[in-house]
Amino acid sequence: MDTPFSPALRQRLDDGLATLDLDRALARPLLDYLALLLRWNRTYNLTAIRDPDEMVVRHLLDSLAMHPFVQPGALADLGTGPGLPGIPLAIVRPDLQVTLVESNGKKARFLREAVRQLKLGNARVAESRAEAVAEPGAYAQITARALDTLAGILEVGGHLLAPHGRLLAMKGVNPVEEIAALPAGWTSLAVHPLAVPGLDAERHLVEVGRAT
Repeated sequence: MDTPFSPALRQRLDDGLATLDLDRALARPLLDYLALLLRWNRTYNLTAIRDPDEMVVRHLLDSLAMHPFVQPGALADLGTGPGLPGIPLAIVRPDLQVTLVESNGKKARFLREAVRQLKLGNARVAESRAEAVAEPGAYAQITARALDTLAGILEVGGHLLAPHGRLLAMKGVNPVEEIAALPAGWTSLAVHPLAVPGLDAERHLVEVGRAT
């Protein structure tokens, strides 16, 4: 796939991957995904961020900053939009089986095309609202990048988690109030500060599981 990106952009991605302890060879498929997203975004308005350099930081590296905390196995990315963080994670983690859950038809069409063109054998698209995905207990992990509060994510997607499964919620500042408002039966297991290369803003990953 043609990826006509500047040397500076490619260097930013290479450096970011190295900082995140990821193989720089992964830059190629990540840039293929970025090129596809840019092309579709001109017509379908899949993301408000349109600058490729900003996309490297706010889409690719931001999504990948959580990768050390993701375990092998089945992961559902709820309200994935154009595939964030699910597609970058599927690219760098072949040990994952990623289900991209998205109810918007335009975005789901893009996701299916991205999975096909990128030959992501470990990713599939579920064109559905999260609460309507009829796969109870099928996932070791669910994630959501910008979907809702922690309680809201669990309300629509908690049924997807296996008994010892975890919600991995990507947040900005430490969401102390959201953690305090977790519904009965759920508890915060850990809050991990994340350092996103090139991003001067707070990021946290909140792990939530069933209370024992």
